[in-house]
Amino acid sequence: MKRRQFLKVAAAGAAATAIASPAIAQSSPAIKWRMPVSWPKSLDTIYGGADMMCKALKEATDGKFDIQIFAAGEIVPGLQIVDAVQSGTVEIGHTASYYYFGKDPTFGFGTSVPFGPNARINQAWWTQGGGDEVLNEFYKKYNCRGLLAGNTGCQMGGWFRKEINSLDDLKGLKMRIGGWAGKILEKLGGVPQQIAGGDIYPALERGTLDACEWVGPYDDEKLGFYKIAPHYYAPGWWEGGSMLFAMVNLDKWNSLPKHYQAALEQAGHYANTWMMAKYDAVNPQALRRLIAGGTKLHVFSPQIMDASYKATLELHADVAKTNESFKKVNDSMMAFTKNAYQWFQVAENTYDQFMIRAMRG
Repeated sequence: MKRRQFLKVAAAGAAATAIASPAIAQSSPAIKWRMPVSWPKSLDTIYGGADMMCKALKEATDGKFDIQIFAAGEIVPGLQIVDAVQSGTVEIGHTASYYYFGKDPTFGFGTSVPFGPNARINQAWWTQGGGDEVLNEFYKKYNCRGLLAGNTGCQMGGWFRKEINSLDDLKGLKMRIGGWAGKILEKLGGVPQQIAGGDIYPALERGTLDACEWVGPYDDEKLGFYKIAPHYYAPGWWEGGSMLFAMVNLDKWNSLPKHYQAALEQAGHYANTWMMAKYDAVNPQALRRLIAGGTKLHVFSPQIMDASYKATLELHADVAKTNESFKKVNDSMMAFTKNAYQWFQVAENTYDQFMIRAMRG
């Protein structure tokens, strides 16, 4: 089934089948929204996923529901999407929820928290495990409705000017790192910096940063970090499966006809699937190009991984004592994640490990 046909079927599911077509037409007003995003246009996968969502929605509604996309900084700075949506300056925005953890640590969830679930488990929690409900209960406080609209998969651990072998190497390290993960780096002696994607390279070039992380090989190659910081680390333990969101102004969401709500939500799911597939297709080739060009690939040491995990548990426990929303979401996500990983180690991990060994031959 083609994208247009699929989305039309999904959107139609929100309307009663007994309604005659003239009645449906009357309830399909022409609507035009603006959607700023947190991404530069050069990132054709993460920006492209947001753009794909808009195009899919327009097709599904015969052009009646039209969302115009704006790259980071065109009408709203890349790290102020939620502010603009909350205030009603724009109707919708595409972003990573953890950019706004300064408002409330609970914003860390949804996109990703350190040592959270992988991509499949994260989305299973969102769609089947109550994640949608508990997070949107929280988002209401900020006059927003969150819709799933992308996933990067497991990310890389970033680019460093020098090798990072021990915890001592993190002391004083100035690193661009998104969201809640910066608090963990801080606990380990680092100096986190939250900078929008398009501003990272100049800061790295000037020496304002010693290290940075973004997404993975395909996007990182485009942004050119390898030219300055040759040491590339895995894994991005703070982003095991990062979901991206279309944040909708709650009043605007509630004013939409039900079949428009369904069409918008399904367009987000389509963009989500497209983005994951695109990253899985382009990251392997990009990593090969980077290594061929001199990038030095590393894996974080067990010492760093263990210390980061311990610091994460301690920080989450401390915050949960005083933040009811954080505790509710954390309890929900981690209970689901623990159960899911018990299953993954039986079949998924066993199969993947065999195939990795077998394909080396």
